[in-house]
Amino acid sequence: MKRISRDFALLSVTLIMAKRSTCLRKQVGAVIGIEGRILSTGYAGAPSGFEHCSESICDMSKPCLRTVHAEANAIAFAARYGIAVEGATLYTSVSPCPDCAKLIINSGIKQVIYYERYRLTEGLDMLEDAGIETEQLIMERELDRLGIE
Repeated sequence: MKRISRDFALLSVTLIMAKRSTCLRKQVGAVIGIEGRILSTGYAGAPSGFEHCSESICDMSKPCLRTVHAEANAIAFAARYGIAVEGATLYTSVSPCPDCAKLIINSGIKQVIYYERYRLTEGLDMLEDAGIETEQLIMERELDRLGIE
């Protein structure tokens, strides 16, 4: 039987969550899972109750101060509802920035699997320095392994 891995499945959900992102700069999604099951999801966008990002609100010539990152939203949702993420894996469509890396470290997440490497690698460096396993999952390799086009 040809079957996708749990990592592939949860990273696929992450890419779907990224489609919910309201950030004009980058659509990013995140999923926190344990033993192949979803604990929490998040995507990049304005804080709850705030107007979504738009060209009239966001100055694209300056760094964004408005958007809450997908990883932070997934961790915040879990915390809000009392969902423990200790020992979990965080899946993200883009490797974490330094601020999200700090949240990941302090939340007890033990592994980060990402689809696309962010242009700045400081976040990955921090995670690795903290002993958190990081991996870029090349989805095309998994499909090739299964003989799926």
